[in-house]
Amino acid sequence: MPTAVVKLYSVFFKYHLKHKLQALAQSPPPSPGAGDQFGVASRLDEPVAPANPSFVDGAATKDIHIDPSSALSLRVFLPDTVLTSPSGGRSPDGSAPYGGYSPPSGGNCVKLPVMLQFHGGGFVNGGHNSAENDRFCRRIARACDVIVVAVGYRLAPESKYPAAFEDGAKALNWLAKQANLADCSRSIGKLRRSVGIEGRVFDSFGVSMVEPWLAAHGDPSRCVLLGASSGANIADYVCQKAIEEGKLLDPIRVVAQVLMYPFFAGTTPMRSEVKLANSYFYDKAIRNMALKLLLPDEEFSLDHPAANPLVSRMVPLKCMPPTVMVVAEHDMMRDRAIAYSAELRKFNVDAPVLDYKDAVHEFATKDMLLQTPQAQACAEDIAIWVKKYISLRGLEFSY
Repeated sequence: MPTAVVKLYSVFFKYHLKHKLQALAQSPPPSPGAGDQFGVASRLDEPVAPANPSFVDGAATKDIHIDPSSALSLRVFLPDTVLTSPSGGRSPDGSAPYGGYSPPSGGNCVKLPVMLQFHGGGFVNGGHNSAENDRFCRRIARACDVIVVAVGYRLAPESKYPAAFEDGAKALNWLAKQANLADCSRSIGKLRRSVGIEGRVFDSFGVSMVEPWLAAHGDPSRCVLLGASSGANIADYVCQKAIEEGKLLDPIRVVAQVLMYPFFAGTTPMRSEVKLANSYFYDKAIRNMALKLLLPDEEFSLDHPAANPLVSRMVPLKCMPPTVMVVAEHDMMRDRAIAYSAELRKFNVDAPVLDYKDAVHEFATKDMLLQTPQAQACAEDIAIWVKKYISLRGLEFSY
């Protein structure tokens, strides 16, 4: 059973969240107009961790607003392993004049896989720059040795479905665009350096369009999707979009996805939904309230594709990449995640289930639970599994 502290915290968390959801449901909808689609990517009442482009606690971070027409933003987590040169020695820290990290010139940089991360919060809470998501992403960046790109998608009810899911797809397309711009920049740079001119790709305002951290250190051919809670629903959607678009996303290649206690639902109750209807943190009533805020009134259904990935799909299950499922013993939605993994395995997709005893929903990402043994073990287990698919040929791990 969860500890007394976790139980007590869950009571206060649920009380606060229910009142918050009720307040959001009663708030007037945004007035029609040009700006009604901009939305919000975080809540003012949630603690925010400022970005720090210097290496602190194992990673440097920066925020990027990638869509001028919406609140869609990203936070890039660059692990300090990039300071190790490809030959094995320690490279200079590359401090820029403003005090942050700047990749060394010359192109001889450590290349790391890129992990696109989607935070939880029931589609209405959380943020890519929240304090708890910042700590979790730093842990995953260090454990998996990847560049984590946390997606600040638009929240409901200000932005109804499919806004958050489309934002996830936009973030993946932005990564593909960055990879192609980086290739163009390198090609132009080689040509211009041959005649003594520095070459870069600029936009109409004279600003470099290439994100330097990703251009120097990102390997787009090793891309992993990770979603926690409601973010897992978005990650699964983005994965299907990536398969659907195929070579249009080159050189991006999604090699695996990690779904942590997904926010799945369905009209036919499963055993855990009956047995754990009043479970910790997110119970059945809270889940349904959150989905009502996400979905337009005329589309509301627990079997909506945003909530139930087994009812309506863009691509068949056999086309999905390796997918690891993280579930908690005391999570009301656990059986739906397990059922999804079972369906994937029927089509020979590598889809193991990591089941954690005495754990609750969001046990590995919730701020006060990050230091629990289950949370630390979960990060290590995810890293072990992910490295099977992101390790370069000849450097694979043995299991």
